[in-house]
Amino acid sequence: MIQNILIVDDEPLMRQFLEQALTRKGYVVHVAENVKQAYGFLAKEPLDLILTDMKLPDASGLEVVKRAKEVCGQVAVIVMTAFGTVENAVEAMQLGALNYLLKPFTLDVLLATVKKAEEHLALVHENVYLREEIGNKRTSKKFIAQSPVMSRLLEEIKAIAKSNASVLIHGESGTGKEVVAAAIHAHSLRSTNPYIRVNCAAIPDTLIESEFFGHEKGAFTGASTKRLGRFELADKGTLLLDEVTEIPIGLQPKLLRAIQEKEFERVGGTRPTTVDVRIISTSNRNLQEAIEQKIFREDLFYRLNVVPLYLPPLRERKEDIVPLSMHYLEKFCLENRQPLKTFASDAMKTLEAYHWPGNIRELANLMERIVVRQTPAVITSAHLDIR
Repeated sequence: MIQNILIVDDEPLMRQFLEQALTRKGYVVHVAENVKQAYGFLAKEPLDLILTDMKLPDASGLEVVKRAKEVCGQVAVIVMTAFGTVENAVEAMQLGALNYLLKPFTLDVLLATVKKAEEHLALVHENVYLREEIGNKRTSKKFIAQSPVMSRLLEEIKAIAKSNASVLIHGESGTGKEVVAAAIHAHSLRSTNPYIRVNCAAIPDTLIESEFFGHEKGAFTGASTKRLGRFELADKGTLLLDEVTEIPIGLQPKLLRAIQEKEFERVGGTRPTTVDVRIISTSNRNLQEAIEQKIFREDLFYRLNVVPLYLPPLRERKEDIVPLSMHYLEKFCLENRQPLKTFASDAMKTLEAYHWPGNIRELANLMERIVVRQTPAVITSAHLDIR
């Protein structure tokens, strides 16, 4: 989430336009007239995004890009200029700039570019979090796997992670399929490269091709700039296709070709783009039924289902229920700055006896509800509100 933005520009009208536009959107905005002032902000402010002009009175905006990456590596930088050249754009990107805006630009273009930076930072932060929570030496503590079935699954994850084979994870909603996908990436040789997720069920049919493959400027109404798709963002890393059966049947041939040939064309483009991406897919639907209903291609299924993983529902891994409950209880106590709580023996029995139709997602929601209701330090069966 972007909160603090630094604007570096020597033109008063441009500084005023940017400051007012972004302040109205709720961002905390700082302004600098030159590189020296920008260095001052870099030294003292926790910046999320920098918009810097290329031509400044005391140095090039590229110096701001370099210093920003040295001082706070995860900051996003957007370079602005009225003297745009391909060489400047390439140099800015090589130094770590996220995007490049040619003056003059509209408010809509500005806000869309900031939004893209926000999405980029969210993915960067998510990768850091996942590597810390799943991919480090404490994985066994964070990945709750005390039941025999989950212990075997964790060993299988470690075994298959080192390959580049496509993995299809299936299981009921809320069983933790995304956590397993993240664990595979974290244990893989690609763990230091991007981990990009696509919720196929949440993207409108009219936009999903652009989400996957990107588009060229002018490819359709509203495409004011070139946009990279999820395949390009995931290059050298892992792409998670969450709820893969929701991909429209008309797009599936292009997806199949991209996976098989490792290349595709952006929407509105004519030149192929080559990528190296490992595919992990998830589904809570019966894939064979989807194939029979003609909403999912059989050849795509076989391409995705090289390594199938089944994630059992929580009711089939009862040994994990109490440890998971304690994990989420502690997590939400810390997040809400409340004293740590524990379960009475009758509460543990109630938790283990419940059938959990919503699986781990339902369990986590229940633990958060218990915490925000400020229940006593020892939680009894009466506080659980489940039958």
